[in-house]
Amino acid sequence: MTLDRLGEQAAMLRTFTVLLFCIWLSLGMTSIVVQSQPELWIETNYPQAPWENITLWCKSPSRISSKFLLLKDKTQMTWIRPSSKTFQVSFPIGALTKSNAGLYRCCYWKETSWSEPSKVLELEAPGQLPKPIFWIQAETSSLPGCNVNILCHGWLQDLVFMLFKEGYAEPVDYQIPTGTVAVFSIANMTPESEGVYICRTHIQMLPTLWSEPSNPLKLIVAGLYPKPTLTAYPGPIMAPGESLNLRCQGPIYGMTFALIRLEDLEKSFYRKRPIKNEAYFFFRALKIHDAGHYLCFYYDGSYRGSLLSDILKIWVTDAFPKTWLLAQPSPVVQMGQNVSLWCQGPVDGVGLALYKKGEDKPLQLLDTTSTDDNESFFLNNVTYSDAGIYSCHYLLSWKTSIRMTSHNTVKLVVVDKPPKPSLSAWPSTMFKLGKAITLQCRIPHPVLEFSLEWEERATFQKFSVDGDFIISNAEGKGTGTYSCSYHVEAHPNIWSDRSEPLKLMGPAGSCFWSSLDTGFLTWNYVLNEAIRLSLIMQLVALLLVVLWIRWKCRRHRIREAWLLGTAQGVTMLFIVTALLCCGLCNGVLTGETEIIMPTPKPELWAETNFPLAPWKNLTLWCRSPSGSTKEFVLLKDGTGWIATRPASEQVRAAFPLGALTQSHTGSYHCHSWEEMAVSEPSEALELVGTDILPKPVMSASPPVRGQKLQIRCKGWLAGMEFVLYKEGVQEPVQQLGAVGREAFFTIQRMEDKDEGNYSCRTHTEKRPFKWSEPSESLELVIKEMYPKPFFKTWASPVVTPGARVTFNCSTPQQHMSFILYKDGSEIASSDRSWASPGASAAHFLITSVGTGDGGNYSCRYYDFTIWSEPSDPVELVVTEFYPKPILLAQPGPVVLPGKNVTLHCQGAFQDMRFALLQEGTQVPLQFQSTSGDSVDFLLHTVGVEDSGNYSCVYYETTMSNRGSHLSKPIVIWVTDTFPKPWLFAEPSSVVPMGQNVTLWCQGPVHGVGYILHKEREATSVQLWGSTSKDGAFLITNISGANIGRYSCCYHPDWTSPIKIQPSNTLELIVTGLLPKPSLLAQPGPIVAPGENMTFQCQGELPDSTFVLLKEGTQEPLEQQSPSGYRADFWMPAVRDKPPKPLLSAWPSTVFKLGKDITLQCRGPLPGVEFVLEHDGEEAPQQFSEDGDFIINNVEGKGIGNYSCSYRLQAYPDIWSEPSDALELVGAAGPAAQECTMGNIVRSSLIVVVVVALGVVLAIEWKKWPRLRTRDSETDGRDQTIALEECNQEGEPGTNTSSPSSVSQGTSVELPVPI
Repeated sequence: MTLDRLGEQAAMLRTFTVLLFCIWLSLGMTSIVVQSQPELWIETNYPQAPWENITLWCKSPSRISSKFLLLKDKTQMTWIRPSSKTFQVSFPIGALTKSNAGLYRCCYWKETSWSEPSKVLELEAPGQLPKPIFWIQAETSSLPGCNVNILCHGWLQDLVFMLFKEGYAEPVDYQIPTGTVAVFSIANMTPESEGVYICRTHIQMLPTLWSEPSNPLKLIVAGLYPKPTLTAYPGPIMAPGESLNLRCQGPIYGMTFALIRLEDLEKSFYRKRPIKNEAYFFFRALKIHDAGHYLCFYYDGSYRGSLLSDILKIWVTDAFPKTWLLAQPSPVVQMGQNVSLWCQGPVDGVGLALYKKGEDKPLQLLDTTSTDDNESFFLNNVTYSDAGIYSCHYLLSWKTSIRMTSHNTVKLVVVDKPPKPSLSAWPSTMFKLGKAITLQCRIPHPVLEFSLEWEERATFQKFSVDGDFIISNAEGKGTGTYSCSYHVEAHPNIWSDRSEPLKLMGPAGSCFWSSLDTGFLTWNYVLNEAIRLSLIMQLVALLLVVLWIRWKCRRHRIREAWLLGTAQGVTMLFIVTALLCCGLCNGVLTGETEIIMPTPKPELWAETNFPLAPWKNLTLWCRSPSGSTKEFVLLKDGTGWIATRPASEQVRAAFPLGALTQSHTGSYHCHSWEEMAVSEPSEALELVGTDILPKPVMSASPPVRGQKLQIRCKGWLAGMEFVLYKEGVQEPVQQLGAVGREAFFTIQRMEDKDEGNYSCRTHTEKRPFKWSEPSESLELVIKEMYPKPFFKTWASPVVTPGARVTFNCSTPQQHMSFILYKDGSEIASSDRSWASPGASAAHFLITSVGTGDGGNYSCRYYDFTIWSEPSDPVELVVTEFYPKPILLAQPGPVVLPGKNVTLHCQGAFQDMRFALLQEGTQVPLQFQSTSGDSVDFLLHTVGVEDSGNYSCVYYETTMSNRGSHLSKPIVIWVTDTFPKPWLFAEPSSVVPMGQNVTLWCQGPVHGVGYILHKEREATSVQLWGSTSKDGAFLITNISGANIGRYSCCYHPDWTSPIKIQPSNTLELIVTGLLPKPSLLAQPGPIVAPGENMTFQCQGELPDSTFVLLKEGTQEPLEQQSPSGYRADFWMPAVRDKPPKPLLSAWPSTVFKLGKDITLQCRGPLPGVEFVLEHDGEEAPQQFSEDGDFIINNVEGKGIGNYSCSYRLQAYPDIWSEPSDALELVGAAGPAAQECTMGNIVRSSLIVVVVVALGVVLAIEWKKWPRLRTRDSETDGRDQTIALEECNQEGEPGTNTSSPSSVSQGTSVELPVPI
């Protein structure tokens, strides 16, 4: 049987292209075919009349070529051989005439043959645009259904592409791409998307000049019928020349079946009439090119198709494809554990067999069903007998002549498991506020790597070489149970058992008893816990007293007055205690109001390519300051969802509206979507007509008498001019030129005459003006206000993401409430100042700053009727979003006192705002905005106090102040003398002859060159313009001529009267020129600690200079010039410990509020590791390689005595003596002292109230009246207690009688105290 090919039915093939791309989408097979077709397009220097001069360009897709060929009407040929291999060439055509009109294609040379021709370009007669071409391309998407991209190639750039659908007068979509191809997206194909589509183009500036319509494209949606099944007989792996039958079977009779090979869509479309409900596609003699991915479907007479079958891969080969065998979790397994051997190969639907070397029969078999379920070979409870070499092979159920090939093998190793490690926490298992915990995983023998697991999060895993893991408790997310494991270098795939679990707890989530265990107790914490338990106990006591009184009343018939009074007293006790407890504060941070930052508000604006008539083509843009934005949504009139767009790399999205019609009028705003949140809406953009500019928006801060006021007018479109009007004044108050999308009108001094209603309008830049509607009126009224508050941040306002920021807003006024604003919008409030006397203050906290949290912050305070003036703004800049700038000092970083220095900051983007920072100061020194990409900061008449490290940063002011990384710091020295550099040799100043040595001149000044001098020589080796702090002078192939004494000094490349100091003197010694000496140690090479040692160096020449060297040091230990042949180097009192280091504090030993102290530990030996110890801490405080330790004073825990020591990296078990103790003094801050003092006062009042009320209750208990009566005629006793009401006289008692006797009772009057 032969195949029935349908080459003449190209239209149907184009119809079912949608089906093919849908199956590619579902299987992720978007790169089966590598496109080698070249690209052909047109360029012209007459954009409004391209036919006046045409140049055709041909570009190869992926490789350079030596020849290109242009074909016209398949007969005429023009070829170009460029002078060198290139990607693209041009074919000048000139003016388009009837003679050169026609069909054009191009090819490029591919080493041995010409490539496939490009798509056909049809040039019509002059005066017409080239006819576009239309085709379909797949698009990856996670939505159900099929997303289709229709591509329209217009051949020219800067065209407007229109997509039309049969039956619709207006275009269904349009695009203005930057290239020659427009992409029209049809998402989630449905039956409503069916139809015939065409594409047309026109020039942007000439909307009347249209191209001819493209060839129509008919889209038919698949999936109306169930999918068929495709099977291969005898199997999917066959040898060349063998026959193959592909069977496509569906559930419906009478359908037409089609088979497609995905690797070649246009040449492998086969159609078969069915036999009942199935069709057979027969290959009589298979060839290599018949291999590939096949699928089938069926359709009815109206071309409504079924779902596509699963893809079946056919192999045509003379050798089996190779299989891979993998061992999971590792080929090295501990004895008694389980292991899976996963056999992976490119062929699906074929059985597999597992073999072990040395055995003939397979150990395990997997049939076709098992391999489809991705099952593997499983070895249970492995022993040493399971170790060996394994391989897997295909297991075929049909006969074929394909030969077997070699397969990869896996060597299974069975070993014992290493012992489990120990896990500890330093300094404790309790998180302290603002502190991290170091988890230390330890084992006595060397390991390759440690791993840390977190039980509460299965995906959490950290790795470390030294076994130290730093865990922070940001937002309380560090608490939980941890364990660790490790693996050794001998068996890198064998991990040890996990350590015993270790639980970390935080102050907010831990209990009181766990705090006792860890020792993390503060006065406020204990006090609050005690008060909390006291409240619970008092509540229980209140209930018990009420129940007891009620029982007494029922038993003795007591009236309700005493009960009511007692209950009221106990209730008042509880209320007073609760009110006092409400005033308790829990440390410094309880007074802070945490800011719950909303998702940043996006920015909405409009763009157009018709500046004189923007309504002809309008596109709305939405941009978010948050880098985690996933999608944007545009809404109209607050209800209808217009469209959604995914966020681009610039975190923005475009919403094309096209030419405005009456249906477009309305109010628009946009939202940005993140993972779990939707942003606030943007400012509303109002479109009021088809030929009117968008309505602007006005805003201003509250006016203050006598101060400057800025009125903001936002106009949505760039390049517009702005006009400000005042009600009652006919002429404009102010006018501003084109300054972007918004303008700021300034009233220099606000007075009563400036009050009133204002509005603004925008208009086009050129006449005749096109105006917008007036904005909504803005009323300016001067009100009596309190003075503005003092507003600042406790740390620098330039922060990195994740930092903690606290805003402090304060005023001398008492009992005020506070409001915090960001970019003019209220984001937080605080009224806690009502509880404290004296000046009012509020602290607003951002626990972890994000990219979108930057902006201009301000605050105000108010009482019941009067507000304050707004505070001065604080610009919060969040860095590490843009590349870091470059900071340079001009003329140089070293300057004389009283002179000026200019710091030039070069950024990477334009229209940014720059800030200059100095280390040690919280607030940036200077701010500058520029339209360029760099600014100059001028430091006037600098003094010694201006010396220090400077850096700069730039940030954008429109999107949450997203800033760059900080520049590399530059050190400014204000002095009349350059600091002294240091000269040393690497690897040593004693160098064998013929080797290389580098002399390093090192100093603290950056950006200055160095010069090297040698004694008794006039010439010097110079290194100009070094941009680092080190100057390297390389001496190659050293010889005796290089012996001598060297020094270096700074060599600035600018004219400066600053004095220059030479460095230390370095003597360079070359070995190998004299006979080798002998070295002896006396009394021997092994010496007890505290004893002396003498090294004897014996030479062969008299009057020589002897040098003693020690391995690992760069400089000689000692140098002697004896008169004889020997030198004795005496080493006094060999120490058992290295000498103690020196510990100092910078800037001082006294803590200042909000400032840290750096402890600097310095020792006499290189290559050491320092450790800092704090009195009262059992474990070491910190480790450091450079000896610098940063100490903060959170909650007053930084004060105390510190000492440091060090150990040699070569001998990690030998520690030096500790340094002299250094005491740091200070307090936890006035806020903490005030908080603690307030808690003590309130707690004292609580105790007084409780004791007083207890005394009152005891007195009342003693005063209760009691009456005892006895009846002499009876053997029993009867006792009656009468309690009268508080304000009445006593009443006579009642008689009691019984059947056996009658007795007369006694009445007693007793007063009851109130």
